[in-house]
Amino acid sequence: MLDASAVLALLQAEPGREVVEAALEGAIIGAVNLSEVMAKLVDRGMTESHALVALSALGLEVVPFDAELALRAGALRPLTKPLGLSLGDRACLALGMHLALPVMTAERNWHKISLPITIQRIR
Repeated sequence: MLDASAVLALLQAEPGREVVEAALEGAIIGAVNLSEVMAKLVDRGMTESHALVALSALGLEVVPFDAELALRAGALRPLTKPLGLSLGDRACLALGMHLALPVMTAERNWHKISLPITIQRIR
């Protein structure tokens, strides 16, 4: 399962991109994190149509952010607030917990959180 930071590392040829590329087959991303990736790409000057093509080419399975995930992400707030994690971060972690899958990220402080899933840093 991929966090927005991992997808951005791949699309922007940043360090760790090769780790993400190796994990692409069958990879999953949450809808909130997909929205984060899209926002960053257009913020950095990519047109919406080019961003859509780039994201489609990855072949990621997108999981909707439903009420159950919203509640799980909200419940993570007390644990993650001291580390400054965003809603997108919590949504990704909640989805990883819901699916019992490891989460791949470029975020440096996620390892400080004790959760029942594996956090794999790409760099």
